[in-house]
Amino acid sequence: MKDRELFATVRDRLFTAVIGDVMDTAGHNHQFLPASIRAIQETMVVGRAMPVQVNDVVEGEHGDPYGLLFRALDNLQAGEVYVAAGGTPDYALWGGLMSVRAMHLDAKGAVIDGYHRDTREIRQLGFPVFSRGAFAQDQKDRGSIVDFRCSVSLSNGTRVAPGDVVVADVDGVVVIPSDSVEEVVAAALAKVDGEDNVRRMIEAGESTEDIFAKTGIM
Repeated sequence: MKDRELFATVRDRLFTAVIGDVMDTAGHNHQFLPASIRAIQETMVVGRAMPVQVNDVVEGEHGDPYGLLFRALDNLQAGEVYVAAGGTPDYALWGGLMSVRAMHLDAKGAVIDGYHRDTREIRQLGFPVFSRGAFAQDQKDRGSIVDFRCSVSLSNGTRVAPGDVVVADVDGVVVIPSDSVEEVVAAALAKVDGEDNVRRMIEAGESTEDIFAKTGIM
């Protein structure tokens, strides 16, 4: 199934909780990004990960004040999600002008294991950003992009590789390994159908204990 069709199905019928549940069952049980990474406005994002590695700049170190930031940003492809990991939470890793560039490139969103800034501008643009919150301190000479399109480790240990599928909504951010996407989506769709049936059983007055015994769903 092509990404466009697959991702449309995820947006229309699925959500992070059910995707996380089926990955737990399949043994992928450490796929959620830190719970503190939240949407700055209610939205849903589905796209392929373009991970970016951030390192703190050593005091007194000279060189490009942003590292590979601009090269990484310009390398974003249509349908991708910028995922930034690394560094200390002492500066913002995403902002308004970055959002404008990402939108021009038809990227789907940004997921930041750290802070963003320019909140009002980003909200006005309507570009989906998920972060730990807002903090106006610039990353210039504080945080340098040292690599991109590389595997990164988030602060809770979750790994994100290039091409993994990022699904983010009001309940959090989950990552589907690239080699498991279609099977995870199929299992999640089946679970949603099962939950719809359980909802009808609850509405008909059955006890949750009996329903779980029959279906294994709750």
